Amino acid sequence: MQTKGAAKPVFAERRTRETIVRYAPWVIGLVSIALMIGLLILTYIDRAASLPHGYSEPWNFSNVFNNVVNLAVPIIGIVLASRRPENRIGWLFLGAGFSLGLSTFGTAYGLHALVVHHGSFPLGHVFAWASNWTWAVAIAALAFLFLLFPTGRLPSPRWRVPARVVGVAMGILTAEAILFATLGWNHPFRQTNASGALALLGFLAFALPLIIALAISLVAVVVRFRSSVGDERLQLKWFAAGALLVFITEIAGIFSSSQSILEGLAFMFLYAAIGIAVLKYRLYEIDVVISKTVVYGVLAAFFTLIYVAVVVGVGTIIGSRRNPFLTLLAAAVIAVAFNPVRDRARRLANRIVYGKRASPYEVLSNFSERVAGTYAVEEVLPRMAAILGEGTGAREAQVWLRVAGELRPAAEWGESRIPAQIVPLSDGEMPAIAGPSKVVAVRHQSELLGALTVTKPPNEPMTSAEDKLMDDLASQAGLVLRNVRLTEELRAKLEELRASRQRLVTAQDQARRRLERNIHDGAQQHLVSLAVTANLAASMVGKNPQKEGELIDQLKTGAQEALENLRDLARGIYPPLLADRGLAVALEAQAMKSPVPITVTVETNGRYTQEAEAGIYFCCLEAMQNITKYSGAASAQIRLSYEGGDLCFEVTDDGQGFDPAATGYGTGLQGMADRLDALGGAFEVHSRPGEGTTVSGRVPATSNSKAAVTP
Repeated sequence: MQTKGAAKPVFAERRTRETIVRYAPWVIGLVSIALMIGLLILTYIDRAASLPHGYSEPWNFSNVFNNVVNLAVPIIGIVLASRRPENRIGWLFLGAGFSLGLSTFGTAYGLHALVVHHGSFPLGHVFAWASNWTWAVAIAALAFLFLLFPTGRLPSPRWRVPARVVGVAMGILTAEAILFATLGWNHPFRQTNASGALALLGFLAFALPLIIALAISLVAVVVRFRSSVGDERLQLKWFAAGALLVFITEIAGIFSSSQSILEGLAFMFLYAAIGIAVLKYRLYEIDVVISKTVVYGVLAAFFTLIYVAVVVGVGTIIGSRRNPFLTLLAAAVIAVAFNPVRDRARRLANRIVYGKRASPYEVLSNFSERVAGTYAVEEVLPRMAAILGEGTGAREAQVWLRVAGELRPAAEWGESRIPAQIVPLSDGEMPAIAGPSKVVAVRHQSELLGALTVTKPPNEPMTSAEDKLMDDLASQAGLVLRNVRLTEELRAKLEELRASRQRLVTAQDQARRRLERNIHDGAQQHLVSLAVTANLAASMVGKNPQKEGELIDQLKTGAQEALENLRDLARGIYPPLLADRGLAVALEAQAMKSPVPITVTVETNGRYTQEAEAGIYFCCLEAMQNITKYSGAASAQIRLSYEGGDLCFEVTDDGQGFDPAATGYGTGLQGMADRLDALGGAFEVHSRPGEGTTVSGRVPATSNSKAAVTP
């Protein structure tokens, strides 16, 4: 029970702290903005007033410009402190904004209440007193901004002592300012002309601590910039230049009052540098908040303008500003224009935050939408490259696809200065690709399928947001590349199948023409010769017994030759021995005829379908002919087996071998591959120069010793 009772106060305290952190930046920032706007109103009201000696005319370009520039301080503070309350930078801006607002408003209010219209407003002395020392708080915040930007921490632990020196100097400056403001309570706007030792004392009291603090802080900025890398260096690049300009103008302002415009310009440059760091280089990752702020600001300004134009403008023309019809008309116009204006405001916000490129969220959304669309394969990868390049602001982008054991560029976008290259894989892992700014592997189910690469301009390295964007795109692209690769493989298979079928048709045509020629030149000639001899023999019957006997002998010999010729033709079409006795016996018979000793090893029994046996037989026959013609082998082996429903063969020789990758398949090997492929089988060649050759293949076959075989 005690534990639960103790948890309630802790929880309540946490909720209170979260509430304070959530609303405090807005309260402080809006109060500061209100003070600065009030300052502008008072200076305009008193623009023609006669002020004490030493005070310039309040409503002039220099004062108004500086006061408008100061509005950026609380705005930056609200944005940073509300989104990153753990970072001290936002709170420094809020403190500086409040002190600037109180100091400048206090001066204008005090002058109006005590000088221009004496006694018109209360608390004139209080605001004048506050204005005479709160400026020191803004200077202190500036010094610590230089020390802590952008991380909210010191550059390193060794900077703790210099930071304490800055704190002491700023504390002394603030204490002196409070002291002099208190001493001048009754006459807060009296200017004293000091000279000699008194002027030197004033310089030592105010200027020296200021110079020391700002100098140490500027050195911290330079040291941090020189040691920074990656995103932080990009974020500090312009900030360091702005800090140097502010330091120069602040120091110059100590000795001369004519630097006020330059001070305003320097601070404007500094705030612009912070804006570049936040928007372009994703400092604090608050781009979404800024985008929404721009959208809401544009909507509010537009609706206010519409209301004023309709209600006030039209009402003035017709002489009735309180006409309810005008209010309804303004509401109707706003309702009709809301969606178009919101869309244009969102595009404007994205252009301000992200420049010409799309936001990372738009990139991922567009990528998903386009991939889901019904695009042809040849369009998917170029679209992916374009989305990648536009989303990262790259000079060029490429999509790589894994083909066998290498990566090949499949699509590119941009200037395409990367030379076309094919990068072999290293044990199936991602290889190094020279040239791009970033390379991301694309995987699907742990399998490497390709890569995404981008090349940025030399002066614009990859940011962390762009790195994350590429990683997110790569994670989504895995399935896309797998589908593309499967489609390309299927297309290649279809092309190969089409080519294989064409080669088979061509081979069949050649075989038919060869058979026709062999029949015409061989068997047909023998039969014609037999017919002529038979006619001669018939004419000699009973007339010349000797000649008759010779012709009959010629008929016998011719008939025997014709029979052998027909048997040879039959063997070329389908060997009778293969049909009658089977594959093993037919191959052994052919091996015995080979001039190279060939051993046939049979590891299977029974017969198989005619197509399977014929396919294996003619492949082995082609392999034996290649051994005899080209291999220079001393011996060879043929092995037949039946494995997993496939009838397999392997022909190995100890000849000179060759390099299949360099030589390719000749007509014979390609014919073997096509024959087996047509039967649904597979074909392989393994060879190396000087190490012989192994030709192997397999076709689906049903083992059945009683299989019917058509002779």
